[in-house]
Amino acid sequence: MQRISFTFALIAVTGLAAPLMAALNVSSPAAAQDNAPAPVKNGVSQVKIILTGDNGGTCTLDHASAATGPITFAVTNKTATGITEVELQSDNRILGEKENLAPGLPTVSFTQTLGGGTYQIYCPGAHQEMQDFTVTGTAAPAPTGSTADILALGTKGYAKYVIGVVDAMTTAVSRLRADIDAGNLAKAKADYPLARPFYERIESDVEGFVLPGFAATDNSGNLDYLIDMRASNLDQKVGWHGFHAIERDLFLNGQITDETRRQAAALQKDVDLLDKRVKSLNYKPEDLANGAADLLEEVQTAKVTGEEEAFSHYDLVDFAANVEGAQQAFAFLEPGMEKIDPDLARQVRGQFAKVNALLDGYRDPSVPGGYKLYTAALRAADGAKLSKSIQALQEPLSRIAEKVATVQ
Repeated sequence: MQRISFTFALIAVTGLAAPLMAALNVSSPAAAQDNAPAPVKNGVSQVKIILTGDNGGTCTLDHASAATGPITFAVTNKTATGITEVELQSDNRILGEKENLAPGLPTVSFTQTLGGGTYQIYCPGAHQEMQDFTVTGTAAPAPTGSTADILALGTKGYAKYVIGVVDAMTTAVSRLRADIDAGNLAKAKADYPLARPFYERIESDVEGFVLPGFAATDNSGNLDYLIDMRASNLDQKVGWHGFHAIERDLFLNGQITDETRRQAAALQKDVDLLDKRVKSLNYKPEDLANGAADLLEEVQTAKVTGEEEAFSHYDLVDFAANVEGAQQAFAFLEPGMEKIDPDLARQVRGQFAKVNALLDGYRDPSVPGGYKLYTAALRAADGAKLSKSIQALQEPLSRIAEKVATVQ
């Protein structure tokens, strides 16, 4: 869950899609793949991706290549409890994805128009997470125009990413609410960390999460407060709402009450409102850069300290989601940054790679959310190491906003 995967035709058309598919972690034994290009039906190449719980989790493509043009990826989760998403990536940008992939659900699909090149299919939680996917034919043209034009194109791609994340969150929260309404404590506790990461990926955009007609300081109309407020900073006039009020009931109190059901209904209502709200938001390049820096600050102040998920201890799930959101914001700025300051872009890429490699060491497919619980013992042993890794990334990343803001 540390990379993004939504269908962004705009990005593919500009030639940013090719490297993306290499970032998708898919385990697919060579014997299970057909070396022939994917078959074409009604002008669209057809690729099947099958997820199973075999051999530590497999993510198998029936074809590892396709011709340029529209390609439909049909994803079926047969038995993989530890794999809940599939992403199509290029240059670390998520071009397309499907999330909330529980075993036994109907096949779901996404379609992406791709130019020639090597992409990645990423299946977090699979034994082999990343697999190359080759598109044969003419490569899509590289982005053209001024640096400002390229940065503006990146903001549009990022806006689509945010919309995709919130769309997926509505599904995950609906599932959590259904568990709570049914009184199924065990299932609600398992689905809670599957719903949380979506908000953590995009919470840097909170300045736009205020409902029309409300002042930014009025928490009764501030969706960030209503969805994600922690007990440490409550507005007594508005009360406690959102994910962490539910987390308290499920993990601290260990019971589902009528109040828990009311909180779940309110959370779904607020997430649905957010889903509508983000569709009207526009971003400037410096918004993406500042937002990425803000997400890393969130990691330092709330995740490394263990404050975020004080009752459930799923802080590393949130940590990874914050890093993913920051990396996506940077990735959509990266083509412009290559023109402005390629050395700085290289530094940031390298530090993101180091943080992701460190996070991989905490993966645990047996735990809902895919990461080890961030217990007091783990925090005492590794908190400083995790903080240091983020500090090393924060320094070069913090220099991007000024550079992109001053481009003419």
